[in-house]
Amino acid sequence: MEGPPLPPRQQTLVAAIDMGTNSFKLLVARVLPRGHLLALARLKEPVLLGRGRAADGSVAPDALLRAVAALRSFSLALRALDVRFARVVATAALRSAPNRDDLLTAVSAELGFQVDVLSGEEEARLVYLGVLQFLPLFRRTILVVDIGGGSTEFVVGNKGKVLYAASLDLGHVSLTEFHEKHRHFGDLRSYIRSVLNQSPLVDKVTELGFEIAVGSSGTIRSIERSIFLDGFDESMIRDFGREWRFSRDELGLLVEKLTSPNPSEVERAKRLGFRKRRREFIVAGAVLLLEIFETLGIDNIEVSGYALSEGVISEMLTNDRMDYDISMNARWRSVVSLAMRFDGDDRMKSALHCVGIAKELFDGIRRSDELVDGNARLHGKDFEYMEAALLLHNIGLLMGMKGYHKRSYKIIKNCGHLHGYSSEEIELVALLVRFHRKKFPGYQNDHLKELSAEMRQKFRVLCVITRISLRLQKCHCVTSQRLEVFPTEEGFEMVLGSLKDHLQGSHGIELTSAVIEEELRPELDHFEEVFQQKMSVSVAP
Repeated sequence: MEGPPLPPRQQTLVAAIDMGTNSFKLLVARVLPRGHLLALARLKEPVLLGRGRAADGSVAPDALLRAVAALRSFSLALRALDVRFARVVATAALRSAPNRDDLLTAVSAELGFQVDVLSGEEEARLVYLGVLQFLPLFRRTILVVDIGGGSTEFVVGNKGKVLYAASLDLGHVSLTEFHEKHRHFGDLRSYIRSVLNQSPLVDKVTELGFEIAVGSSGTIRSIERSIFLDGFDESMIRDFGREWRFSRDELGLLVEKLTSPNPSEVERAKRLGFRKRRREFIVAGAVLLLEIFETLGIDNIEVSGYALSEGVISEMLTNDRMDYDISMNARWRSVVSLAMRFDGDDRMKSALHCVGIAKELFDGIRRSDELVDGNARLHGKDFEYMEAALLLHNIGLLMGMKGYHKRSYKIIKNCGHLHGYSSEEIELVALLVRFHRKKFPGYQNDHLKELSAEMRQKFRVLCVITRISLRLQKCHCVTSQRLEVFPTEEGFEMVLGSLKDHLQGSHGIELTSAVIEEELRPELDHFEEVFQQKMSVSVAP
């Protein structure tokens, strides 16, 4: 899909389509002004390009039809979201298919997609860029392992530069087919070890070394999830959060369970918590990963929630935005990473909605904050604290609704996953989460004693804006494009753009300015208490 260059300093929707061996994936992301990347939508279609291939490696005709159908559905989604800038990449299955041009020509003619067929090394490099968007490892030498359906990519990287990249023809789909023919796990392991040892991979990794190993594929994320569920400790999750990592010993125990004689492989995978679409291929994927651990001397592996698609978008930004620096935003990435450990896509979308509303409120008040007598002036960094709190306010819901705001506070304080923040800044973010609901804290509240006087005042200002934003979001009556804040003689006026037929609450009540103001009344009273000025609400005609 063609489109204009990315606007340099405004929120932008961009997309990446990954035509993988097992499935096609669509990622739509919003690029925020500071170069932050936040996923808005993810779609996945089980195309299975690697299944039923001819002897010469050609993709089967029915798989080609599934591929076009999947891309057609992605095209409709992009149009519905008004995404005008997207990049489409293909990996191992098309890289080696003699009839790939049949598919590429059909896709270009019908849908207008220009597909980049990545080399193995290019795929590995983009996976590395994606990992750097999720984990604050820019200055560390890391080994990235990404297991796909038709190949596995390896990268050793440091400071955004690839020191070594390799792609081996070891994928969970192709290895599953190998195992179905030989029906013996010893043969599968021997074959994997042979491919690993015959490549330059082992010598190069030994020569370069690495500080941390990172796994970035759906297979590795599924393995981590199964290991986590097997050793689930409720108190650990409540207090510290889920650790996205696992050891060689934990992986070895999982492989033992997956390869035991009874019951069937698919049934064993089901019992171990693997989702339906993953069960067929997870045994081969887990055996492959264990052989990689042993061959490359990996004791523990970190797990990244981002991979190829995020790397594709990261490169798009690097090429088109002068203000984008992949080495920056460690603070932002650590917030998003922590949020993703607990929240699914739906809650992340809801949190992003709140961030947009809060930004308009913050900017409107900040433009007039010389009118706010006695309050600490607002700065751009202050919004960052509130943004982090809004993205993290739901993380305590993993353990249930009751008291989740207190659990969220505890996780943020104890988890050690927020990088680049001072202890006082972490305390401020945690307190904004702790008091986003229920009782509004007074200036002398015991919970605020760890903050300086200036930070206590700033906290109360940000807390009010946070609470109003969340209450507005729950009304389902406003987006950030339909909200403005203006100074008035009495204080401030919040103007909501006309929503016509959509201006109704969840119970079908027409949301007039009076109804919305009544819904917001407790928070508007807190606003007046903190700012010593009123906030009124109106709906534009």
